[in-house]
Amino acid sequence: MRAAGLCPACSDKITVMESTDQKILALLARDGRMSFTDIGRETGLSTSAAQQRVRRLEQRGFILGYRAQINSKALGRSLVAFIKIIPVSQVRDDSSVVEMLEQMSEITACYSVAGDASYLCQAEVDTPEELDDLLTRIRIAQPVATSTTIVLRTMFAGKPLVDDPDTASGP
Repeated sequence: MRAAGLCPACSDKITVMESTDQKILALLARDGRMSFTDIGRETGLSTSAAQQRVRRLEQRGFILGYRAQINSKALGRSLVAFIKIIPVSQVRDDSSVVEMLEQMSEITACYSVAGDASYLCQAEVDTPEELDDLLTRIRIAQPVATSTTIVLRTMFAGKPLVDDPDTASGP
């Protein structure tokens, strides 16, 4: 069985992906430290065949890397907020806004967006006062307005992009 997928390294070309490769991606999305032996056991491949498949997925750009999931609450960052960044004047150099946001450790993600804002940023802080301080620093440093939404509860996050073809259900 083959499934169509987009390869990030292949621009907008559709790439054909075997169900075994799709299953490997689903397994690694769930546990990036899974051994080649365990991947082989789950997919019916030998350890060396599983290793070759993973390396090929890395080379083709489907796997960009592996990273630890950090518990932000354990680091004292229990408040998550999304901040719209809205320029109040024509900014000549958008890169200065992005560079400033990237330097702020509380900003964990930043997206260029369409709509009333130029950027949508995710921030993680410990208290409402820290969020207020962050917003003040952003507005002082750049000619922007902000609009903030505080997350009350995370329903799900970090959902894998690839479903296991053996367990995926259709719409």
